[in-house]
Amino acid sequence: MYEFNYHQPTSLDEVARLLGANEEAKIVAGGMTLVPTLKFRLAKPSDLVDLVGISSLRGITDAGDALVIGAMTRHAEVERSPLVKQGIPALAALAHVIGDPAVRNRGTIGGSISNNDPAADYPAAVVGLGGTVQTTRREIAADNFFTGMFETALDRTEIVTAVRLPKPQAACYMKFKNPASRYAIVGVFVARTGGGVRVAVTGAGPCVFRVPEMEAALARSFTPDAIKDIAIPQDGLNSDIHASAEYRAHLVGVMARRAVAGCG
Repeated sequence: MYEFNYHQPTSLDEVARLLGANEEAKIVAGGMTLVPTLKFRLAKPSDLVDLVGISSLRGITDAGDALVIGAMTRHAEVERSPLVKQGIPALAALAHVIGDPAVRNRGTIGGSISNNDPAADYPAAVVGLGGTVQTTRREIAADNFFTGMFETALDRTEIVTAVRLPKPQAACYMKFKNPASRYAIVGVFVARTGGGVRVAVTGAGPCVFRVPEMEAALARSFTPDAIKDIAIPQDGLNSDIHASAEYRAHLVGVMARRAVAGCG
């Protein structure tokens, strides 16, 4: 690692001040991506601003028709939460298949969505549920938050404070995972709500995306057979040593049908 200044502020105002004063500063949430990046010397921040000391960013609240999850809430907390298991059981199941126990006990939901790794799991849930990302400045609809590979709508000094996730009538997440990293080669989150059906895909492309053709078909008939003939174009999908674009396109259909079946 390179040398850097380490800060552990206790308020969001202090975080904003530190970020404003240091253009090369980086926020640390769980550190699951940033710390390895520093170890490999792929980043050289002047300052690290650790959010671990801000207690207001942790916790899960039942808001009636939705759950509000603080940005610094760890994956393991989401996985084990009675509120999540009752209100959005698919989210608890998703949290259970993130990484391994070490990752789940350190990684945070806010850190995951702010980093927006193309193979991360939470973006599929946030988009699939039609969630809202709350920041220190505004509220951003999930469909507008994730903008590209490792890119979001956040400004440099803007901080995610919580995620509001509406409770669906039914939802399920199915993932074909990399056996080593457990990242999603393809993951599909399907949610049925009073306003329709949402199908969100992670791992297949540079950024989480929806499949309108599947959503329309499932709104007419919420069965796996309703989407069995819908083909996903390979153009623009990821292709690497783990899976070709053609294979990922095929997996989207397979995982989507399994997710619909899993909604019960």
